[in-house]
Amino acid sequence: MSENSLNSVGIVAPQTAHFSEPLTLKNGEVLPQFDLVYETYGTLNASKSNAVLICHALSGNHHAAGKYAETDKNAGWWDNLIGPNKALDTNKFFVIGLNNLAGCHGSSGPSSINPESKKPYGASFPIVTVEDWVNSQARLLDYLGIKTLAAVIGGSLGGMQALQWTIAYPDRVKHALVIASAPNLTAQNMAFNEVARQAIITDPEFYEGDYYAHSAVPRRGLRIARMLGHITYLSDDAMGEKFGRKVKDKIKYSFDVEFEMESYLRYQGDKFAGEFDANTYLRMTRALDYYDPALEFGGDLTAALSKVKAQFLVVSFTSDWRFSPDRSREIVKALLDNELTVSYAEVTALHGHDAFLMPDAHYHTILRSYLQKIEIQ
Repeated sequence: MSENSLNSVGIVAPQTAHFSEPLTLKNGEVLPQFDLVYETYGTLNASKSNAVLICHALSGNHHAAGKYAETDKNAGWWDNLIGPNKALDTNKFFVIGLNNLAGCHGSSGPSSINPESKKPYGASFPIVTVEDWVNSQARLLDYLGIKTLAAVIGGSLGGMQALQWTIAYPDRVKHALVIASAPNLTAQNMAFNEVARQAIITDPEFYEGDYYAHSAVPRRGLRIARMLGHITYLSDDAMGEKFGRKVKDKIKYSFDVEFEMESYLRYQGDKFAGEFDANTYLRMTRALDYYDPALEFGGDLTAALSKVKAQFLVVSFTSDWRFSPDRSREIVKALLDNELTVSYAEVTALHGHDAFLMPDAHYHTILRSYLQKIEIQ
């Protein structure tokens, strides 16, 4: 048996939780009912005190670790972190991953069937926020009989959810790990999101969000959106090291693929367009834009975090220019202003924003050290 198999959560299966109680969203709309798809790894202890919630980023989902079959080529998106004796040790913790509302991997979203019309929700599915996600996640914990989380963990948009958990449910979270994240988006980040959305919305196959009825997919828009995203997720050094100015075959003086970088971007765009729903992408990026816990406090993040009780680990990466270390330090300062217990690590890494997904030994050692110190009662 290989070391990888010994440290794997093994074969996993998604589960679905149905909620018939209405959920009132931040924008005032009401979801009369909804489903959340989730996976669990490890064993919930008798006191139900060892649960850790994983909050996914923009294109993530519930499948964070393990495989669905031995023949699967790829494991869950954070498999390098989660498992027996890994940094997030499933011998100690009961780990929960879920697909957020408006997702496209089984939870209620634009591409799922509206039980009233028996047709896909399409454009009628409401715009959701980070606050809505956290409230729906709290419903899932209630469903599982879990009153308190040992920890909530997330990177990027997932980190915003982890932060929001400590604000909305201060008595239900012991620890929060906020990784490669920010308390809100900069204007530049919002601009990237808008360009990506416009690529989708202006695609002739978009049909104002109801492309399902036309048996269409706004593939070109999704491709461009994903290509733009990948440019911002990688650092210049990472791009240079991986691709440089390498020519794919030989220079042809055309607008076809000439360089390795172009080949990579087109591959990622095509792959994403075949797997991800455009309406979900629009809603995920909007949730990023809208999140700003300090907004209701006159821009004062310290005041926004005044009721937080959790202990924190905040991690940033030196090459992450989309969610720079300065943004993480804003969170750290506001937490310290409230005399909360905070550990902060700024990791030297070349991978840019994507570094939070990488099996970097130093980064994982930091997470492991923090998680090992969490006491389970």
